[in-house]
Amino acid sequence: MMGTGSTVFLIDDDDAVRDALGWLLRTRRLLSTPFDSADRFWAQAQQWPDGPQDPCCAVLDLRMPGMSGLALFEHLRTLHWFETMPIIFLSGHADLPTAVDAVLRGAFDFCEKPFSNNALVERVERALDKSARVLAERHRCQALRQRIADLTEREQAVMRLMMEGLPNKLIADQLQISIRTVEVHRARVLDKMNARTVVDLVNLLNKTGQR
Repeated sequence: MMGTGSTVFLIDDDDAVRDALGWLLRTRRLLSTPFDSADRFWAQAQQWPDGPQDPCCAVLDLRMPGMSGLALFEHLRTLHWFETMPIIFLSGHADLPTAVDAVLRGAFDFCEKPFSNNALVERVERALDKSARVLAERHRCQALRQRIADLTEREQAVMRLMMEGLPNKLIADQLQISIRTVEVHRARVLDKMNARTVVDLVNLLNKTGQR
């Protein structure tokens, strides 16, 4: 959906605020993409079926004409993007209870207007760091699942029994193959999964939720 690098989505109906935030982020060498309404951002987001693929976060004004920031937040909640695209709300003092409630329901943080430049940038950097960590872990899990899919049917059968802690002789008995064949398949499983031992393999599979 995006190019390489981190992106900060600036969603605010106030041109001056978007320009000021964009300038602030550029001074910290952070890339941003502005949207003048929640409706425009939501229309764009719906064209990203797989969600964010590069580190990103959204700085979102709570109150806007048309779709409010809070309404956009509720839409994004349905997509479960809060780990990969953390939301930082901009709110006035009167909206603090709403902003706090949004954080309790999944938003990353909020900044009260008028906000400190350093405070906002610090929140943005933490949000981008979280997005990068979550995406990196997701990509690792996807790679692991692909490695599992690349195993032959026999290798997957041997791997399942390895996970149960069965020695080669019992695996051979259950699959009605020779111990030597089990040893060959066992070695291939560990090699294809980039695991040195069965313990390493168990730890890898735990990350995919497939053990």
